[in-house]
Amino acid sequence: MPALAHDAAWTTGATAPAQRSEVGAAVAGGKVYIIGDYNGATGVLVYDLAADTWSEAPAFPYHVHHPMSVGLDGKIYVFGGYVDGWQASAKSWVLDPGTQVWTPLADMPSPRAAGGAVAIDGKIYVVSGSTTNAVNVPTVEAYDPAKNTWTALAPIPTPRDHLSINVIDGKVIVAAGRVDGDPAHNLGTLEIYDPATDTWSTGQSMPTPRSGAASAVLDNRLYVLGGETRTDVFSEVEAYDPDTDTWQQLPPLPTPRHGFVAIAYDDVIVTLVGSPTAGGGRSGAVEILAPGT
Repeated sequence: MPALAHDAAWTTGATAPAQRSEVGAAVAGGKVYIIGDYNGATGVLVYDLAADTWSEAPAFPYHVHHPMSVGLDGKIYVFGGYVDGWQASAKSWVLDPGTQVWTPLADMPSPRAAGGAVAIDGKIYVVSGSTTNAVNVPTVEAYDPAKNTWTALAPIPTPRDHLSINVIDGKVIVAAGRVDGDPAHNLGTLEIYDPATDTWSTGQSMPTPRSGAASAVLDNRLYVLGGETRTDVFSEVEAYDPDTDTWQQLPPLPTPRHGFVAIAYDDVIVTLVGSPTAGGGRSGAVEILAPGT
């Protein structure tokens, strides 16, 4: 078993004004923008990390769930997701919080949902996900906001959906996920993409394979929280240290969830909304982890 961080502790924040699950999320200007919802809501919830307060941004143009989202240069980018039930979308959008307007961008080369998006050096990397028929794709593409263009990159060795994605030291870290939309086939595989060489490598697998988990990077460590199987929801919290290629166990989520958000802020990790039941349900929970040492 990985070592347990005994001095880690959980507290609660202001509950969201509306419940959400299977969302995308991005940070701009110290605020978390929560986009999409499994049950049809189009309103965009905005959480102020410093003030622990909620507001709303302009609604997304249509209902979407399992979108891929990231913040870059003060703007919110949203890619793909499922629309009209379970139809994978190729659409791309950007919200400028200054103008409060959603603007369409160049479509992704192929439709997909439940993948992941991160930003590195002014470009956005959209990784894997699944198609309308829930089949995983290994597709990795980079979006250049300055040119509004897409570039194909080396495919991920282990295609997956409902994955966790983050950036450490300029590299893309992909953990967890599931095979072809089936939570009975969860993954613990950790894979690392280096944009400088357009190559993939592997790290130590997660102790607890899962999908639909939330994740965040704090002090150069990757924290993976929650997730689901076909019949249950995880409370496990595990942290990965890329310097030692090892995992550490932390105190569990007070409210086990999947399809939710984790954001690193100052010296804590803030978790927001999500589903407390396998396969459905919603919550407005805000729970905050101080990881300790």
